[in-house]
This record gives sequence, structure tokens and C-alpha cells, in this order.
Amino acid sequence: MKRISKWYGLAIAAAFLAAPVEAAMVVRDLGTLGGSSSNGNGINASGQVVGSSNIAGDAAIHAFRYSGGAMADLGTLGGTNSIAQRINASGQVVGYSDVPGDATTHAFLYSGGSLTDLGTLGGTTSVGLGINDSGQVVGYSNTAAGIRHAFLSSGGSLTDLGTLGGTTSVGNGINNSGQVVGYSDTAAGTRHAFLYSGGAMTDLGTLGGTTSLGNGINASGQVVGSSDVPGRGTHAFLYSGGSLTDLGTLGGEGSTANGINASGQIVGSSDVNTNTTHAFLYSGGVMTDLNSLIDPNSGWTIFDARGINDRGQIAASGLRAGGGGVHALLLDTQDVAPVPEPSTLALGGIAAALLGLASWRRRSGS
Repeated sequence: MKRISKWYGLAIAAAFLAAPVEAAMVVRDLGTLGGSSSNGNGINASGQVVGSSNIAGDAAIHAFRYSGGAMADLGTLGGTNSIAQRINASGQVVGYSDVPGDATTHAFLYSGGSLTDLGTLGGTTSVGLGINDSGQVVGYSNTAAGIRHAFLSSGGSLTDLGTLGGTTSVGNGINNSGQVVGYSDTAAGTRHAFLYSGGAMTDLGTLGGTTSLGNGINASGQVVGSSDVPGRGTHAFLYSGGSLTDLGTLGGEGSTANGINASGQIVGSSDVNTNTTHAFLYSGGVMTDLNSLIDPNSGWTIFDARGINDRGQIAASGLRAGGGGVHALLLDTQDVAPVPEPSTLALGGIAAALLGLASWRRRSGS
């Protein structure tokens, strides 16, 4: 009986070893709008991705929204170029576009099939960078005095969010509670990440250096961004519970965090060495190179990740071996069990192993 148990166990083990081990994430190439390259900037709860792409002949760069397997050109505000930055659960898109007649850009909201110019804070230029599910938009705009200030657009009008005492500020992200994250000059002349909540702008400080930038915020008010670390370059951070945590790097000198979901999973980019930058996923206290989570034979090198939704899907950009330019990517998660579930081939291996075992038992009289 012990011999039978031994061979039975070996048969099962061999069959499981025969099962292919799948990558944790699948890379979906979103293509381009006819040009040579594209970049992925934002993703919503449904897995729709927005960004920018060269159009045919690389004559211009246009904002796109990828949905249902197709990339749609969102056009411009009458100028040449446009870029989409973020998308909400309803498919509304925020970004910025050239406007005709001069060399400036205006923030836009794409909704219902058309772009709406959000205007400015009195100056000539504005840029839209973040949007929540209520359609509130944040970004920055020049004031009448030509100074760049963070703004909040709600109900068709722009509100100046002010600064941390310095000259300029930028709003990068907003959650569904209306909390805004960004960065601002301080009265001391440094630049710090801020959290704007309840009508007040709070300085989030730094990781010991002089500069920090806030890039993304989740439903709980956790903030991600980057800060200089004395003697160690610039590092990605997580702001939670009133303090900043250094997320480290992938082995190189610098890193930056761009997006965070409701579970606290964070994406961004990090130096791997002096000459190489890779996208990362930070989860459970560990920073992981996204390139280690995809099929190593895919040919893709993912160098930047901008957004992650609550399903773990990621908007990223990568370069494929053999050329072809930078492309926007959607990384889809795959459920990988601690022990791989047997594939059809493996199940066949188990059946064959058990049949062989039964035959051996009959011949041996066991």
C-alpha cells in the first residue's frame, strides 16, 4: 500500500508540474490612432483607458479613449494637439488641448461625445489633470496676473484653490469626496505636496528633503507622489494616517508614485539602474517590477504606470522589442492560485497516470 501511495503521489505531482504557469498579468496593446506611438495615462472602474496618441503621419498628438476593444480619437478644441489625463466611472474624460488663434492650451471635459472648454482663472492657459465620478475637475490655470494656480471646476466654473503661501500650485487628482491632491510653492520658497479638503490646503511635508509632489488620491484620502530624500535621490511616497512612508525603489536612485486604488495598491515608475526605468506595483508593503508579472516572452518592457482601478487593472506605457514605438497598454489581472489549477492538459496527465497505476496494480496483483 505504501508503494501505491508513493506512485500515486508522484503521478499527481508530475501532472501538476505539467500545467503551464501563467503570468499574473496579461498585456493588452491598445495600439495608436494611426501614428507611431501612444501613451496610457488613466483608467476607470470599467477598464476604459485614456491617454494620447500620434495620428496618421505623426502630424499631431490627439487625446484618446479606449473602450470595447477600440481606441477613439477625442479630437481637439480647434487646435492641433490634445492629451487626455484621467477618466471617471461614467466615461467622462479630462485633459487639455491647443486652442485656435494662439499657442496656449485649455483644460477640457469630454462628455456626451464632445469636448467642452473649461476656460481659465483669468489668464491664457489651463490644464485639466484629474476628475472624480461627479464630474469635478482639477488642474492648473494661469490667473490674470499670469501666475499658475490649482483650480477646481464644478458646475461650469473654476475655483482658485490658492497656494501654501508661495506663488504657484497645481492640482493633480481628486477623489469622490472632493479632496484634491497636488503640489504648491511654500512661503519658504520650497515646493510641497498638498491635500485640499474642507476648503483648506494642508502641507504634506517631505521625506526629509525640500521638495515633494502629490500625484494621486484614493477614496480614503491616501495620497501618493514623490519626494526627495537627502543623499538618496527622489522616492515614491504614500501619505496615510498623517505621515509619509518612503516606498523605496526597484534598485535605482529614483522612483515616483502616480496612482492608488481603494485597496491601497500603488503604481508608478522607478529606476532599476542608471540607464533603465521600469513600472512598478506596490502592494502589501512590497514594490514589484511589473515586468516580472507579465509573460517574459511577450517582448514588452513596461516603463511607466499611471493609473490602477479597484479591479487591479493598470494603465501603462511600454516598448516592444524589435521596434514599433511606445504604445499605451492595459494590464489585466489573472487569478493565480497558490498552487496552479490543473489545465486540460494536466487533467489528461492525471487521468493517464491513474490509468497506468491501475494497470500496474492489476499486473502486480496489488
